[in-house]
Parts: sequence; C-alpha cells; structure tokens
Amino acid sequence: MSLFRQFLAGVLVVAATLAIWIYYVPSARPWLESVGLTDLLGIEAQGSETPDAGGGRGFGGGGAARVIVAAVEEGAVNDIVNSVGDGRAVRSVAIRADATGRIVDIGYPPGSYVEAGSVIFGLDDEAERIARDRAELVLSDARDEFERLSQLEGSGAVTAVRYREAELALKTAELSAREAAFDLERRVIRSPISGWIGIFEIEVGDRVSAQDSLAVITDRSELLIEFRVPERVIGQIATGMRVPIVPLAARSMRLEGVITAIDNQVDRTSRTLRVQATVPNADDLLRDGMAFSVSLELPGVTLPSVDPLAIQWSSDGSFVWAVREDKAVRVPVVIRERSSETVLVEAELAPGELVVTEGVQTLRPGAEVSVVGPEAEAEASAAAAAPSKG
Repeated sequence: MSLFRQFLAGVLVVAATLAIWIYYVPSARPWLESVGLTDLLGIEAQGSETPDAGGGRGFGGGGAARVIVAAVEEGAVNDIVNSVGDGRAVRSVAIRADATGRIVDIGYPPGSYVEAGSVIFGLDDEAERIARDRAELVLSDARDEFERLSQLEGSGAVTAVRYREAELALKTAELSAREAAFDLERRVIRSPISGWIGIFEIEVGDRVSAQDSLAVITDRSELLIEFRVPERVIGQIATGMRVPIVPLAARSMRLEGVITAIDNQVDRTSRTLRVQATVPNADDLLRDGMAFSVSLELPGVTLPSVDPLAIQWSSDGSFVWAVREDKAVRVPVVIRERSSETVLVEAELAPGELVVTEGVQTLRPGAEVSVVGPEAEAEASAAAAAPSKG
C-alpha cells in the first residue's frame, strides 16, 4: 500500500509540474502543438481560444493578445577613446651662451617672469669694449681721409688710385666697427621670448663656454597636450574639436582642450596617431611635463534603439517582438550598448516600428495582437480626426 501511495504522489507531482510549466512558460503550448501532444493532454490549441464575454482576457487572454508597445528609435554607439597625454609649454627655449666668458651680471632670479628682449645674463666685456672703441677711432680717421680726398678729387690733385684706396679703407673700417659692436653685443644674453625662467645653477663669477646651456624659459600661458589615438578613429577627429582633459595629479580639475595638430603618419609599431591639443593656463596651475588623461567621445554607427523592456531571451539568444500588420513577429537582435533608458541593437528594425514592451507572455510568431496604451490612443485619435479634414 505504501508503494502505491508513493507512486500516486509521484504522479501528482509530475502532473502539477506539467500544469505549471504549460500555464506559466510561454513556449510550452507551441512546443506541445508542434509535437502533437495538445490533443493527448486535452489542451486547447492556443490559437483556437475564444474571447470571453468581456471582449478578451487582457494580457495572455484569448483572441488577439493585448500588448503595450514602444516605437523603435535611432541612436549612435558611443566610441570612447581614453589616452594619457604629455603636457609641454606652448613655447620653450633653452638659453645658451654665444661666447666664452665670465658671468658678471644676472638680471633675474630663478622662477621669474621675463619679457622678450630682457637681459638675463651679462658676460665680462672689457676686451670687447676696447676693440669697439679702437674700431670707432679707425672708422673716424678713415671717414675724415675719404672726405678730404673727395674735396680734392675735382681739382686733379688726387689720383683715381688714391681715391679708390681711401674709399676701400673707409668701408673696411665700417665693417670692423660693426664686427666690434657685434662681439660686444654677444656678451649680453637676452631672453628670446616672454615666459618663466627656470632654476639655473650658475652664479656671478662662473665661467661659461660657448653653447653652454644656462637656463630654460617656458611660455606656459597655454599647454600642448600630446597624446595618441588608435588608427580606427582617424576619420572621426579633426582640428578644432574640443576634448575633455584631466591632470592626473589633480583629478578634480576639469579642463577643455582644442585639437590643434594631427600628425601626418601612423606609427607602424603601435598603430596609433599622434595628436596635439591646446589647453589654456590662465591661472598658471599647469606645468610643462605634467601627465594628463584625455577622453575622446566620438559618435559611432547609428543603430536601432529599443526600450529595455522589449528585450526577450531564449535559447537562441536575445530577440524582440515586432508588431507588423497586427501580428507578432519575432526579430533576433544583437545588443551593442545598454543604458537604463534605451538599448542599441543590431536588428532588422526600422525607425518608428513598434515593438512589444508588455504582454509578451502569450505571444508566438504570427499571433494577432491588439495594441493598447498611448500608441493605440494616438492612432485612434488620428483616425478619428482624418474624416473631419475632408
């Protein structure tokens, strides 16, 4: 007797499980119909259900399934490129000595702002001053001699050769005077640009040689941020584009740069392209050599955009129910990008087409549907207003 009770209990459990599966799983009835078990189990085919006296059983009822739909829209897949850039001053000049000599004057302390043309360093110049004074004396004497011979040239007292020698002596003296002035000027080292002078390690009395680096002056009123982008986005970037930039040392600081230069060739090793963006530095908070995070948000391909509630899943993958000619059509989709409000998919869906968001439980391919909700009301209003326009 106990075995019979156990058998009976097992049969009841199986029957209850089968009933729950048939009632709650949308694909159960179509599968039973396909294998011919609906008649054996005494289940009425899903398509032959008749509506009740109330005109339908709502979601999952007989007749046309009542569903809520949403229109398909278009959206672009965001293509975000993140890169780390290196910052440098918009202009930077290394100050070098043009001649050998001893430092006798330093015009500015380290870290000062200097204007273009300002004297930064002075070298001992006594010998050059003496050479300049001598050259000026020789020039003055040559000029006087040439003027004297010029006055006598018309009287015939001066030969053409003598006059020519005086003219040549004058030009030679002029060149010597210019050379002496040039040598004296080289003893003064001036700033070629306006900017901030860095820390230097020379003092008054130090002897420097020609081409020795004395200091670096940077114009950091703007910074150039150099970064690299993958070659796949080359066609999507252009000069003038604005890019968000964040210093890695101060992530709370949000800057906006402008792309000012794009390299003309792709690096064959990394398959990246070098790009420069300019960032204003009016508050002087940025420095040459800082690292920056650069984020480029580029528009990607345009794809159909559907309501997240429209996405359904099966063993074959994701899909949506589209409403076409008042019938449910199962359309496979590939999800490309998801947010809380929309899902961008790859699918054969047209903008404005309706997809089911509620009432999917009893849908099957080819099933008739009745749209309810705002979309149906809008269509009904439009249909009612159409005759009055005539």
